[in-house]
Amino acid sequence: MAKVKTKTHSGAKKRFKLTGSGKLKYQKTNKRHRLTQKDTKRKRIARTAGVADATNAPALKKLLPYL
Repeated sequence: MAKVKTKTHSGAKKRFKLTGSGKLKYQKTNKRHRLTQKDTKRKRIARTAGVADATNAPALKKLLPYL
């Protein structure tokens, strides 16, 4: 019997990308609006990409079966 295809979670596919080593990266928050009143350090930290924790990675990979 053929395997049933699983649907990709549409919210997760917009937020996470798979790196070459198999980790999940995402963009940090607080860089969209009201940037004039946010501290420069806070904005600089938000520029870098975050990497999903190893404990959350298996659950996230279930949401993204075809990445």
